[in-house]
Amino acid sequence: MRFSTRLLATPTLVGSTKGLKPAPLALLPPIPLYRRLLRTHRKHLAREMRLLGDEYIKSEFRAHRNVENPVHIIGFLTEWQMYAQKIEGDSWLGEKIDSGKIDKMSGTPDFVLCTTTSPGSQFMLDQQLGQLYELMQAIQKKQREDDEEGNS
Repeated sequence: MRFSTRLLATPTLVGSTKGLKPAPLALLPPIPLYRRLLRTHRKHLAREMRLLGDEYIKSEFRAHRNVENPVHIIGFLTEWQMYAQKIEGDSWLGEKIDSGKIDKMSGTPDFVLCTTTSPGSQFMLDQQLGQLYELMQAIQKKQREDDEEGNS
């Protein structure tokens, strides 16, 4: 009987975090994360963007102050921590919003699949997309005003 290299056992990555998923983040508690976000804005963003971002962070943390579901808390903290890391690394510069999300916000009748199963999840998705759209409009308005001042 001849042995084939194809049939021999090969090492796998099961049980390790290499290759399959990134290593889990050590989550910061809410108050240190909140402070880190504000410091990150102060250090890495322009004044106008910082003011807008700070208000958004404050409102989101206030809105989630009384959440008791641990899954929501972990998701909330994880997303904000990834946001802080992205801003600190400057990898966000020049990044654009996914065209599917923009189409959904503008009312284009494209089908968007929502993978969550809770009945209120679609409402939350629509509400978050609406907030994102308002933020995008505010940034574009500010850029137009800056361009007009620069041309004057």
